[in-house]
Amino acid sequence: MKKVGRYIYVLAIDGLERMYVKCGFSIELNFEIMKYDQLIIEENEFLIIEKLLNLNKVVESKTVKSHIFKLQEELRNVTKVVTEKEMPADVVRLNSLVTVRSLDGLWEKTFELVVPSKGNVLQNRISLLLPMGTAVLGYAKGDLILWDFPGGLKELKVLEVMQPESITK
Repeated sequence: MKKVGRYIYVLAIDGLERMYVKCGFSIELNFEIMKYDQLIIEENEFLIIEKLLNLNKVVESKTVKSHIFKLQEELRNVTKVVTEKEMPADVVRLNSLVTVRSLDGLWEKTFELVVPSKGNVLQNRISLLLPMGTAVLGYAKGDLILWDFPGGLKELKVLEVMQPESITK
């Protein structure tokens, strides 16, 4: 069994790979493997994110605290830290413009992933420390994500990722 994402594991049975989520119990899911097999974070952003996570340990909201804890766990266990030069253009990072859709097709959302001080939900600027922000960080275009939001487990697909330099072109 190999860990490939936030509480998500791959188990190969008879040559077929199946994804499982570990939440105290296992559920079989029909997920493809992540494009890069793990989360990808640029090294300078990794340092910024670590500082933000350490500063936000005093957050009062249980929901935000749980998402911060999950992100910290992933950063320690299933993240590949790369240089700016090695950073793939299709990976969600700070200031990326991201489009995600629920797998049930009921909603689709485009937003910019930002540091908490620049977050503004009305302007579609989602803080890295909000549940949606922690859910998408480090995933690539085409990846499927299973994340525990305040309303329960949601399956998302990353439809599009644009970086700031490509947004202005």
